[in-house]
Amino acid sequence: MYSKITRAIRVTVNPIYLEDQSVPAENHFVWAYHVRIENEGSETVQLRTRYWRITDSFGRVQEVRGPGVVGEQPVLEPGGAYEYTSGTPLAAPSGIMVGAYQMETERGETFDVAIPAFSLDSPHQPMQLN
Repeated sequence: MYSKITRAIRVTVNPIYLEDQSVPAENHFVWAYHVRIENEGSETVQLRTRYWRITDSFGRVQEVRGPGVVGEQPVLEPGGAYEYTSGTPLAAPSGIMVGAYQMETERGETFDVAIPAFSLDSPHQPMQLN
């Protein structure tokens, strides 16, 4: 698991390789990732937008931006948490994802919360030992 705190908002990500949805012979590799967002601060915030930068093991980059997550813009009260699962396909056996959520306070202030970089690893990636 990967975790990072920005301005009292903790984001934890657990990526999972989906063997049953992947077809390595066709360069199709799929991962799910489970995200938990926890408000450890004293003010209520709402998740407004998401940004992802996905880089595969060949250096190809995809950027994804949009409102909310999985069709929702959750409100996190102090001590509250929100969890969701999503996924991503790659045409390579491994990659890295990193990103940010834009949050908004009840006063209308916006700020970015870092999503920790996490590794997308499949058993089909050749490993090199140093």
